[in-house]
Amino acid sequence: MPQATMPQPSTGLGAPAPARAGSEFAPLLRTVKGQGLLDRRTGWYATRIAVNLLALAGTVAAMVFTSDTWWTLLLALPLSVFWARGAFIGHDAGHGQITRGKRTGRLIGLFHSDLLLGMSYAWWNDKHNRHHANPNHVDKDPDVGVGALVWTQRQAEHREGFARWLTRNQARLFFPMLLLEGIALKVYGFQDLKRQPPRERAVEAPLLLLHLAGYATLLLTIMSPGKALAFALLHHALFGLHLGMTFAPNHKGMEMPDPDDPEHGAWGHLRRQVLTSRNVRGGPLTDWFLGGLNYQIEHHLFPNMPRPHLRLAQPMVRAHCVSVGIPYAETSLIDSYRQALEHMHEVGAPLRK
Repeated sequence: MPQATMPQPSTGLGAPAPARAGSEFAPLLRTVKGQGLLDRRTGWYATRIAVNLLALAGTVAAMVFTSDTWWTLLLALPLSVFWARGAFIGHDAGHGQITRGKRTGRLIGLFHSDLLLGMSYAWWNDKHNRHHANPNHVDKDPDVGVGALVWTQRQAEHREGFARWLTRNQARLFFPMLLLEGIALKVYGFQDLKRQPPRERAVEAPLLLLHLAGYATLLLTIMSPGKALAFALLHHALFGLHLGMTFAPNHKGMEMPDPDDPEHGAWGHLRRQVLTSRNVRGGPLTDWFLGGLNYQIEHHLFPNMPRPHLRLAQPMVRAHCVSVGIPYAETSLIDSYRQALEHMHEVGAPLRK
């Protein structure tokens, strides 16, 4: 952990065994490849993309039918849910799960991220790939960097003013703050355009602007400006909450590699991904609601594994972790939120004294 006062997350599976010589991941990789679990499932994805687009079209048709009434705001809920399905497709495209060809995968990602959601595909991929390379690493993972929230007591020590108050109360404010995430994702994308090379920016900027123009035109054609604004705020709040509830259980409260700890520096791919990730138990409804990211350990070990294969790989991964003495963290959805919130609460503890 980053410092002695940082709470150690409990997985109920004991401490990880010392790293062994050689690659602990190679035998598992051979088994997974031998089962064909890294083969693409293009037909599976094509069906889900088509169904989701039809659901979105049906929701928009219902909005047109209800027209300029406050009842239309109720449709912000299904629209946010189907938007989240689109975000999951963009996420999978970015990992190369859908097609082997990068060009086709990028087109799918640009359509779902930039045009459909107004969220920069390049920004998300850059950030998300750095997260995958070093999950929960305080110096290398952008998801645990200092922002509105902080993830270690060392980060919390330097908070001042309003940020200090925010850190003291970040556990209770976490879910309310997610209501702003849908709008924040759009802002981050436009800010990232300055970083992008000219050729990439020439593609993404028009798509992001086209999304904004199309979204505003749709709402203002159906509703009065006041109702349109209310719908947009509610829709983005629910969308951000949904995505936050999907990503929050995955790593928060799990191991955080200390850059000054030689043992953490010696971790191979298997330990780096398994010890920092948490799975969420559940059935088909959980798989659907979380977009397959409830199999977070398998997803991190095999980022390009198609989503429907993650549940098939889980027994192999769990058994392999047992054989090499690595804890395999899995819990319920509610308990995953509890662990994440407890971690955020403990991070702010010194500031409450």
